[in-house]
Amino acid sequence: QVQLVESGGGLVQAGGSLRLTCAVSGRTFTTYAMGWFRQAPGKDREFVASVSWSGSMTHYASSVKGRFTISRDNAKNTVDLQMSSLKPDDTAVYYCAADRASLFPMVPDHWGQGTQVTVSS
Repeated sequence: QVQLVESGGGLVQAGGSLRLTCAVSGRTFTTYAMGWFRQAPGKDREFVASVSWSGSMTHYASSVKGRFTISRDNAKNTVDLQMSSLKPDDTAVYYCAADRASLFPMVPDHWGQGTQVTVSS
């Protein structure tokens, strides 16, 4: 069984930075592509970024490319999302996700519970 637990969310001013971490339990971590999605109030959940099982390939939504960086540490079973130059439009609940089959598009097999990110103007 794979469990994903996010941490690092919070309140930040526009232009600031925040780092999210997803801790993954289970010995099959390296068989999964990992990613982040987000859902703003009244909107559908949307893809943010993903990283391949080896960490060598990444994919980003156009809205965050150049501002966000996804990375993983297979020794620690963690996935990070470094967010910079944050905008109020980045306000959302951010979800960690694991996909056994695909880097992009992701159709996750497992989801975390989410962590709130709020960007004030």
